[in-house]
Amino acid sequence: MSRTVLKLFVAGRSLQSERAIRNLRSICREALEEDLEVVIIDVLEHPNEAEVSRICASPTLLRELPPPVRRVIGDLSDAGDVIAGLGLHTSRA
Repeated sequence: MSRTVLKLFVAGRSLQSERAIRNLRSICREALEEDLEVVIIDVLEHPNEAEVSRICASPTLLRELPPPVRRVIGDLSDAGDVIAGLGLHTSRA
């Protein structure tokens, strides 16, 4: 199984940012079986990282590795859509 790198881009400590972080943690804990590295990036503190990754909206979740890069925009409230949108494998049967 290859390593998966997820980057969540948020804007400050807004309600939507906090919700996306909570939802991502829940998805990782409850549904994903992969070797994960999760990085949370505040675009207000690190605008260059957002620019390099071509982030136009927040929250945005990127699956950076393995290629190709895939992204989901929003608060990540629908775990099924997030998992499918990023092409991830679940531990659920």
